Amino acid sequence: MTEFVTAPDGVRIAWEAVGEGPPVVLVHGFGASRVQNWRAPGWYDTLTGGGYSVVAFDCRGHGESDKPHDSAAYTEEAMANDIGLVMRAAGHERAFVMGYSMGGSLALRFAYEHPEQVNAAIAGGVGANYFTRTQNWRATIADGLLAEESASLTPVQRMFRNFAHQPGKDPRALSACMREPKPPLSREQLASINLPTLVVCGETDAVSGPPAPLAAALGNARAVTVPKRDHMLTVGDKVYKQVVLEFLADSAH
Repeated sequence: MTEFVTAPDGVRIAWEAVGEGPPVVLVHGFGASRVQNWRAPGWYDTLTGGGYSVVAFDCRGHGESDKPHDSAAYTEEAMANDIGLVMRAAGHERAFVMGYSMGGSLALRFAYEHPEQVNAAIAGGVGANYFTRTQNWRATIADGLLAEESASLTPVQRMFRNFAHQPGKDPRALSACMREPKPPLSREQLASINLPTLVVCGETDAVSGPPAPLAAALGNARAVTVPKRDHMLTVGDKVYKQVVLEFLADSAH
């Protein structure tokens, strides 16, 4: 059942909790939702079947959460703080945190800012390109989301536009989210994250790049490559699910 919690800036965040056991907070990717990114690909069943409870929410601008059209509502700090907001609303002081793509970056930001609230972190769909994603790239994608037609767009712009124009999504809110600068953590900041961290990317994922360079920059991380999977297909892959369950079990000891 969907519940709501209100952030300090007035944005309402939709969330839900299922299952029993140690909590795993799930943070979805850009343009998706907790349903599209996690429930539909079977992650709820995988985690609850493994003895964990799931706390999943819709990032601001996505799913059932409020969708401001002002880019200032989408700072990475505000979006990462929503993780803690939902965690506390669900009654947890600490949890495992797993994010995918945009959610992976948010999970790393939250682990850096609030390590006392994170048992271990999983960053899926974010790899070497974490260091190279420029603000100009973000602005180009944001412009493409609002284009009236897609014929003149680049293949990457077209991919993002098609995804953002699926039923129930708000392209203006998603464009605002994409346009707001989200500078990566510095290498010094990444190195200071000593929590157990798992970095997972698909072998053919051109959006994320390979996982090893990001894992090497973190203070206590390992990289896993999912064979023959791109950015979209990695999410529900059985290899990804299995290594996550093994990582969670190892991190609990």
